Amino acid sequence: VQLVESGGGLVQAGGSLRLSCAASESIFNMYRMGWYRQAPGNQRELVATITSGGSINYADSVKGRFTISRDNAKNTLYLQMNSLVPEDTNVYYCHALDPRFHNYWGQGTQVTVSS
Repeated sequence: VQLVESGGGLVQAGGSLRLSCAASESIFNMYRMGWYRQAPGNQRELVATITSGGSINYADSVKGRFTISRDNAKNTLYLQMNSLVPEDTNVYYCHALDPRFHNYWGQGTQVTVSS
């Protein structure tokens, strides 16, 4: 499965962006999909995940500001990011975990929030 992220860019603090992750195959049976982020020199951290059953989990730092969703018909995962702050500046990665627990990662998309 190939994952391709898009939607990153430069935005001012308080602004919004929507990230998309297009999958090369059906995501209907993906056990879990999610967004992670990583700054240079830091470990990759969880932002939000959504399971095939619709259970959602957010990092505390993004609760109330970010919304994860998936469109199985379009094989696409989304991350709506509102009220962005400079600390959200990172490379954002799309992740998928299939029913056999194989991991798939996208190439990442840069999000930069200016103060």
